[in-house]
Amino acid sequence: MKIVHLPVMLREVIELLNPREGGVYVDATVGAGGHSEEILRHIGKKGMLIGIDRDEDALKEAAERLKNKRCILKKARFSEMDEVLKTIDVDSVDGVLFDFGISMLQVKTPERGFSFHSDDLLDMRMDRAQTLTAEDIVNSYPEKEIERILRNFGEERRSARIAKAIVRQRQKARIRTCRQLAELIASVSGKKGRLHPATRTFQALRIAVNDELNEIEKGLDAALRVLRSGGRLVAISYHSLEDRAVKNFMKGSAAQGLVKILTKKPLTPEKQEIVRNPSARSAKLRAAEVL
Repeated sequence: MKIVHLPVMLREVIELLNPREGGVYVDATVGAGGHSEEILRHIGKKGMLIGIDRDEDALKEAAERLKNKRCILKKARFSEMDEVLKTIDVDSVDGVLFDFGISMLQVKTPERGFSFHSDDLLDMRMDRAQTLTAEDIVNSYPEKEIERILRNFGEERRSARIAKAIVRQRQKARIRTCRQLAELIASVSGKKGRLHPATRTFQALRIAVNDELNEIEKGLDAALRVLRSGGRLVAISYHSLEDRAVKNFMKGSAAQGLVKILTKKPLTPEKQEIVRNPSARSAKLRAAEVL
């Protein structure tokens, strides 16, 4: 089944990134290439786009979608942006785009182990070459460490109760699949509402497996190093931890006189976009220009 990729807040991204003819841009989370496709339309035959992703499946999708000689795709973490640019003899760029979080390609591929509806193994690796999986964390980390992960990365108020239940269950039998973990959490959380009770736990495990918050901080630092004066930094976040990291980075950089913030408050998707693409509902976009 072909998974349809709808780039989030595409109009706002293009307006704030402001890709221009002949410019050099980095899509640091290229994914299936939706944003990149539109950037390429604006930069013309003399422009260049460098697409980075640590997910090989995403890079294959992007390569199929873009098929463009002006687009160079590289498998890497976005924190490695400097090194990626050095390999292609690029010193500085006119814009960097980040679209954080998980992609529909990852969620809708059951064997990737991101969805609590999946009967596949708990995996959650964005880069399947790495060894650590969510199954490893759930079945081998100490109870207090699991509690810390759920509390800090999932903002889960029931972190202690869930961690205790995980440890109690794994003593009987290894917790192997997404559905097993989701049903265990549902049985102990006592929570009913719009969100599935396992949502925050799965978010926390995904962040821990992929070291996402450290990656965001390192990636934003790398972007600032490679952006030339007048270059634009655009970042889309999907939960409070991501957005807080972007907000603090931009405020700190502005206080040092390094950037001018272009979004006093984060932009959010219009109602029409949310109807068309419900996964965009929690998106927040912030942008800054290098001085």
